Amino acid sequence: MTDIQKEDRPSRFSVQPSMVDGVLVVTVHGEIDHDVKDALSRALTPEDVMTPPRIVADLSGVSFMDSSGINVFVTAHRRVSDAEGWLRIAGAQEPVVRLLHLVGVDTFIACHPTVEQALRT
Repeated sequence: MTDIQKEDRPSRFSVQPSMVDGVLVVTVHGEIDHDVKDALSRALTPEDVMTPPRIVADLSGVSFMDSSGINVFVTAHRRVSDAEGWLRIAGAQEPVVRLLHLVGVDTFIACHPTVEQALRT
């Protein structure tokens, strides 16, 4: 799979999907905002993902996320849950963890300190 980047801001955002033991791990770097929400959404809900979809979003490289990112994760969670799969968030930095907790996303999307823990759970 190839790296998906915003052409006008390649240093601010990148998303790299890979498969680990049958789980799609989406590694994200940079800032998640309105400008990159479509690229993130495509990475989290690819057409060729296994059924049921199992996805870990590695946010250890994310320094900022606004409500656009929250909406992407909520939508992706609904899609994978409807297909009897799951979405987990791993490695989020403190500002992102605070946002996930503040809006309650962590009550329905499991959040883990590391990708390894998210894969094992």
